[in-house]
Amino acid sequence: MPKHTRQSEKIPPSPVQMSGADILIQTLVNAGVTTIFAYPGGRIIPIHQAMTRFRDKIRVILPRHEQGGGFAAHGYARSTGKIGVCTATSGPGATNLITTIADAKLDSVPMLFITGQVGTNNIGSDAFQEAPIVEMCRSITKHHYLVTDVNDIARIVKEAVHIAATGRPGPVLIDIPSNIQTAQCIPDFDVPMDLPGYTAAMPKPAEDVLDKIAALIQKSKAPVIYAGGGIIAAEAAGELRHFAEKLQIPVTATMNGLSAFPRTHPLALGMLGMHGTAYANHAVHESDLLLAFGVRFDDRVTGKVSEFAKNAAIVHADIDASEINKIKEAGIAVVADIRSLLQGLLKRLISYKPAADIEQWHRKIDQWKKEMPMTYDPDSPHITAPMTIDELWKATKDREMIIATGVGQHQMWTTQFYRFEKPRTWLSSAGLGTMGFGLPAAIGAKAAHPDKLVIDIDGDGSFQMNIQEMATCFCEKIVMKVLLLNNQHLGMVVQWEDRFHKSNRAHTYLGPIDHPEYFGKGTGTGPETRYPDYVAIAKGYGWDGLSISKKSELVPAIQKMIDSPQSFLLDVAVPYQAHVLPMIPAGATLDEMIRR
Repeated sequence: MPKHTRQSEKIPPSPVQMSGADILIQTLVNAGVTTIFAYPGGRIIPIHQAMTRFRDKIRVILPRHEQGGGFAAHGYARSTGKIGVCTATSGPGATNLITTIADAKLDSVPMLFITGQVGTNNIGSDAFQEAPIVEMCRSITKHHYLVTDVNDIARIVKEAVHIAATGRPGPVLIDIPSNIQTAQCIPDFDVPMDLPGYTAAMPKPAEDVLDKIAALIQKSKAPVIYAGGGIIAAEAAGELRHFAEKLQIPVTATMNGLSAFPRTHPLALGMLGMHGTAYANHAVHESDLLLAFGVRFDDRVTGKVSEFAKNAAIVHADIDASEINKIKEAGIAVVADIRSLLQGLLKRLISYKPAADIEQWHRKIDQWKKEMPMTYDPDSPHITAPMTIDELWKATKDREMIIATGVGQHQMWTTQFYRFEKPRTWLSSAGLGTMGFGLPAAIGAKAAHPDKLVIDIDGDGSFQMNIQEMATCFCEKIVMKVLLLNNQHLGMVVQWEDRFHKSNRAHTYLGPIDHPEYFGKGTGTGPETRYPDYVAIAKGYGWDGLSISKKSELVPAIQKMIDSPQSFLLDVAVPYQAHVLPMIPAGATLDEMIRR
């Protein structure tokens, strides 16, 4: 047997044989993993058996669907910055994770997905529940492994955790055949990683590049910072705020970057893009310098690319070289750690004093804010979604909060009316736009932050896609809240039907088809139109709940939800005819913005 040189006294080599499953879990423990979202099945039983032997070191949370487990791991990772870990069996268990893997890739979430697989002798034979998950996921993972030798498990798990969490974070998949899980060897937990060509170094910007950016800033009369999720991934929110305040540069954010800069700050412009604030979009359009930090120029931000920030010098800084000049050509392109970039620029601009021209720029932006505010009709006879979210913000703004959402109109209204102040307090599926994200993501966040108030703001269409995870909350004693904006429709698709398809309803009504609401009559807010009974469902899952439809009920109902000692669903009836505005149609320009 070959001798292994121990590189660290921290984790001594095991003197006895261990199964592949035990080696897997021990290596995760060594890497600092304390929570796994895991659903069992025939080809992953050995790993689940191993989990029971590590009960004192790892909490295993059982979701009610693999996608629920995947998105719960998302919530854990997005709210902490730590790696999220989830497992599933082969075949349908593994394929049920694919959406959550793609979501992690597009939103740059550090995730480790572990799947069981049929035995190595059966691979390629179309054995029961065989699915070539590695091949299926090649284009949506940062890296992937099919383990064929038990001796490789310790090294592979170390590598997987390292790859997922370093550089631009992302998902890594490990597929482990069942016979490899039960095979035994004497593991070396100090085995070095074997990653030729991969570096975890966070590159620092070159000195001459920093000088060029600083020179652009000093002569700019209308600068804007365009901040993305890369700010949060780099833990650079503090540096961003210091930078913006020192230079008096307004800040707009992508959906993933929303919590990187305080929304109530005088320099905050809110989100830009399709459903961003009108004043953020106008500011970018008229800027002479766009500082794009940790962004990828997503199509929902840019609209027609050739018209986006067409008069601005563009500085694009990102940790991922593949994003540079992929969508929008930059005048200065920097592949660097955003935190180092901001620190370097602050050192160069330490004696910088904003020019008088900046004050003129601020006055122009302030005028846009007055002319085109984010507001809603307080005199509406109905409870509206923006009103509800605004009242929720008022009731929770002084608390330690995390907000998750599903996907749809409620998600966009949350970006507009909930004012996020701290990083990692906002969890949403941005790049993939996955309905059903909110509830399980909130579960994962609450598991990671048991002392924080965690609320899923959801729509009835999105909520039903992973409604079974209410059982996870009850059984795992994870107390969270759901604010359900119930309009009985797939609201965002209805909005597109209204705007671009002459209001022709094409299977976007979620109620019974023989009901008058199916034919577009009424508002959908009456108790007789609301189906299913979400409060009854909530109570069936061991939650408390309340259904409201009158404006006078809203504020006390929100407080009751917040104060409840158990998981609570607040079902709020809102009209389905409401549209999220402003709106820049896909591929359109600022001139085509819809404001009413």
